Amino acid sequence: MQRYDWLGAGLRYRLTLATGVLECLCFAGVLFGYASLVFVLKEDGYFSQLCVSDPVTNSTGPILDCSRQDEQFSLVFTVAAFLNNFLNLINGYLFDRFGTMVTRLLGICLYTTGTLLLAFSSAAFSELLFPALSFIAVGGILLLLTNMQVGNLFAAHRSTVITLYNGAFDSSACVFLIIKVLHEQGISLRSSLLVVSFCSALHLARTFLLMPRTYIPYTPPQHYTYGLNCGKSNSYNVERFEGTRDGAMTSLQESSGRDDVPAARQDGTQEASFRSCVLSWFFLWHLLWLSIIQLRHYLFIGTLNPMLNRLADNDPDLVSQYTNAFAITQLCGVLCAPWNGLIMDRHKGKPLAPGETEQEADLNSSSLSLFLTSLQCLLFSVCASVPLLPLQYTTFVLQVLNRSFLYGGNAAFISIAFPARHFGKLYGLVMSMSALVSLLQYPCFTLVKGALGGDPFFVDVALIVVSLLGFMHPAYVFTHCRRAARKREDSAQKDVANS
Repeated sequence: MQRYDWLGAGLRYRLTLATGVLECLCFAGVLFGYASLVFVLKEDGYFSQLCVSDPVTNSTGPILDCSRQDEQFSLVFTVAAFLNNFLNLINGYLFDRFGTMVTRLLGICLYTTGTLLLAFSSAAFSELLFPALSFIAVGGILLLLTNMQVGNLFAAHRSTVITLYNGAFDSSACVFLIIKVLHEQGISLRSSLLVVSFCSALHLARTFLLMPRTYIPYTPPQHYTYGLNCGKSNSYNVERFEGTRDGAMTSLQESSGRDDVPAARQDGTQEASFRSCVLSWFFLWHLLWLSIIQLRHYLFIGTLNPMLNRLADNDPDLVSQYTNAFAITQLCGVLCAPWNGLIMDRHKGKPLAPGETEQEADLNSSSLSLFLTSLQCLLFSVCASVPLLPLQYTTFVLQVLNRSFLYGGNAAFISIAFPARHFGKLYGLVMSMSALVSLLQYPCFTLVKGALGGDPFFVDVALIVVSLLGFMHPAYVFTHCRRAARKREDSAQKDVANS
């Protein structure tokens, strides 16, 4: 009996792509608009009991010392950002083991719980910010994780789609800006967050209508379908495909040694094991690259509000103006991220060099993306370290550009360099391990507030020096590709000589 497909495959693919972008843009990465939320929370009196009167007075009265309040807000972001990444190890395993539907349902549950906790928090229950922001962060990253596989539907633009989703994830930081603007117009934080909570119904509808039960293979077989269909069909079914693929993979003997080409053994006979991927230089350099750049961003976002207060001499109108400017620039993430994907996909459609594999071509193309991301981080770090308030507009632009390149490039590189069946676990592992490094942001903040007397200059200089290590990753990938090209040339010359 033929199946009646209520939606053509091409239209279904495009709807899945478009609704996924909207989902990531409006929900997944709202945590990174935390600076706008802090402005609202301070006005509503959260942690206000930690502000104490300074004995020094001016013409308007005593000065309040709110450094402990700033530390508490920084701690909330540190915990949420840490869990956002650290739990990705579990998230990746869940996605690889149970598939899209289970992972998305868990993410929706966590996200909705977080928004409801934040909606019903108050100055008297400020501690609810810790679980609320943590649940929102973890639920949002689960939505992103399940959406990135949509790139498999568009093989020629796979990296572009992946980076587009990560850019939308970054741009969702503007949600808290919208909530801040509405709050200034008299709409309460609770009302705004209840609306966000009710939108979970849309996530559920998309889970059942426009997403697969397991996951989207790369590349999809002919007549590949997913989501809601009517009747039975002779169309290719994802569950049958994945079962066949997994059965074939488990019949292979896994390797255990370190390999410079982790996606496959160099003899081409079998796929690399998860262990060999983790122990490869590709993974280790990639982990260092991500950890360094991410720490710089997390410290910047977590300390933005006190930094603006210091540079603006505690002028609330000026702080609000720059906070809004920062949040508005986050909207550009969804526009900047595809540039990175286009850089990584620029070789698609061109003939491969003699003896060159598709994976080698992808890796060679990714080295430029990795280099540009490291360069952006260096420039961003330098601008952020200069205590000049107008220069922070440039800092904001560099920050959103670098973040959009960082996370899109991270996911795209893992999908290129390693086997598809390990994507969820490797993505989760690299994010989890980088989360441990991101915990350094809180001691850095404490050091600035304490021993350095509020002046972050020396910490900023140290981060600039450390960010130079990020260039080692693209250098290694580039060198590896050159070595592979020389081996092909030498092999071709030997074949000619033997013939």
